Amino acid sequence: MFGRHQHHHRGHWRGHGDEHHGRHPFGFHGEHRGGPRGRGGRMGRFFDHGDLRFVVLKLIAEKPSHGYELIKAIETAAGGAYSPSPGVVYPTLTLLEELGYVTASDAGGGKKLYTITAEGEAFLASNDAPVRSLFERMAEAASASAAFSPQILRARENVKTALRLKLHGQLTAEQIAAVAKVLDDAAQAIEAI
Repeated sequence: MFGRHQHHHRGHWRGHGDEHHGRHPFGFHGEHRGGPRGRGGRMGRFFDHGDLRFVVLKLIAEKPSHGYELIKAIETAAGGAYSPSPGVVYPTLTLLEELGYVTASDAGGGKKLYTITAEGEAFLASNDAPVRSLFERMAEAASASAAFSPQILRARENVKTALRLKLHGQLTAEQIAAVAKVLDDAAQAIEAI
């Protein structure tokens, strides 16, 4: 889906095999490509090498954000076809900070607020075409995804609210078993559709 791009590190081109402190330099080794989720919830790799760095940096340029906000923003941009894990987003943020493309400030509660730097803005500008291409393709994935349809969003929120209210208090063993059975039955019914 997403084409491969060459990326530079402070003006130097880097190959796909480079390592950064024992991880892939772009911080998302083994990510997923768009397409239907399998029964295990896994997809093919959604982003190619270096793409997530562009996406995260562009989102920060539009709005200084926390890591969790970026995860949700990427999920929304892809229409639910892809949701990056903290294990790939936070190393990418660390790398962007090390490169001097973003700065992190303490936002309280153990959160960091990431803001783009002038160097980060220049890096985005020099890669305008691949960045635009990535967001266009994410929009295509979103338009083909049912995950963010109003009906499904409403139903998901109803389930989340009901669970939050029910699990807030004390439940008997029978009630716990009943809640688990309802959720298991719903999962099986959805898979069978």
